[in-house]
Amino acid sequence: MRTLTFDHSLSFRPRHPEPLESDGDTLVRVMRAGICSTDLEICRGYLNFQGVLGHEFVGEVVDSPDKNLVGQRVVGEINIVCGQCDLCLSGLSNHCRKRTVLGILNHGGSFADFLRLPAGNLHVLPKGVDDDQAVFVEPLAAAFQVLKQIKLDGKKWVTVLGDGRLGLLVAQVLRNVGCPVRVIGKHADKLALCERWSIRSRALADINPRHDQDVVVDCTGSTAGFELAMQMVRPRGTIILKSTVAIGKPLNLAPLVIDEIQVIGSRCGPFREAIRALADKSVDVTSLIHRRMKLEQGVEAMELAGRAGVLKVLLTFD
Repeated sequence: MRTLTFDHSLSFRPRHPEPLESDGDTLVRVMRAGICSTDLEICRGYLNFQGVLGHEFVGEVVDSPDKNLVGQRVVGEINIVCGQCDLCLSGLSNHCRKRTVLGILNHGGSFADFLRLPAGNLHVLPKGVDDDQAVFVEPLAAAFQVLKQIKLDGKKWVTVLGDGRLGLLVAQVLRNVGCPVRVIGKHADKLALCERWSIRSRALADINPRHDQDVVVDCTGSTAGFELAMQMVRPRGTIILKSTVAIGKPLNLAPLVIDEIQVIGSRCGPFREAIRALADKSVDVTSLIHRRMKLEQGVEAMELAGRAGVLKVLLTFD
C-alpha cells in the first residue's frame, strides 16, 4: 500500500506493508485525511514517533468482526486502549496506561491506503456529512473538549489565541454556547472568517495585555503563545492549552503562582457531538480547506501545511 511515512525524514512510499491485525480488528480503506499541526510537530521531533503519520481521516470499512460496519463510511477515535487498567476502568480511557495513538504513538496512522482500528473506535457518518467535512471530526471533537473541562457562561470573557485550524474551530464551538469569545491572530484573511461567523477578532499587533480575561484558550502551538496567555488572563483565571510544541525556549512560570492561575491541558474530545455539529451545519469547516492534494504529493503537502497563513490541507486517495 502507499503511505506517507516519517522515519528520521519524511517520504512517500509506494510499497509499504499493510497494517497488522494486532493494530485493530477492523480494516478501513482511507478515503481522505487531514494534515494536523501534530503531524508537523512529529517531523520536528515531537514524541520521537517513527512510522505512518496521520490521525484525521474518513474511510470505508473493508472488513470487521462487526458485520454491520462493513461498507460503512466511518471516522475513528485515535486512542487505542486496553479497557482494563485503572484509568480505563475509572472513565479515563483516553489516558489508558497502555494506549497507543493513531499516527502519534506506537500505531501506524491514516496517511496510508489502509489502517486498522478496533471496531469500538469507529463512528458511522450520516449522509449529510461529506468526506471533506468528515476529516474535521477529530479536531472538532478536540474543540468540544473545552466545554467538558470548564463551565462557561455569558458572563465570562474568553480569548482564543491563534487563528489557525484548531483556534477557529474552538472559537465556533464557544460562540455556539453563547460565550463572548474573541480570536487573536496574525492573519487578516483568517480573522475575516471570524467576522463572517459573527465572532469578534483582533490582530495580535493591536493587543495590549491587561490581565483581564477570565479564560484564555491557547491554540498557538508556541511558547510565545503561552507567555501571552499568562499576560492576558486575570488573577485566578484559567488558561486552557490546546496545542503541543516539539521544542521551545524555557518559560518563566512564576506568573502562574503569583496570580494563582489554573492551567488545564486539553486533548481529545467527544466524536458524537462533533459529528452532530457538522450534520446540523452549526460549525463551518469547509471555509478552512486551503487545498486538496494527492497522497503521492504528501511531502509537498506537509511543507505547504506548515507555511504561515495556510489552514487545512487535505490528502486524497483517488
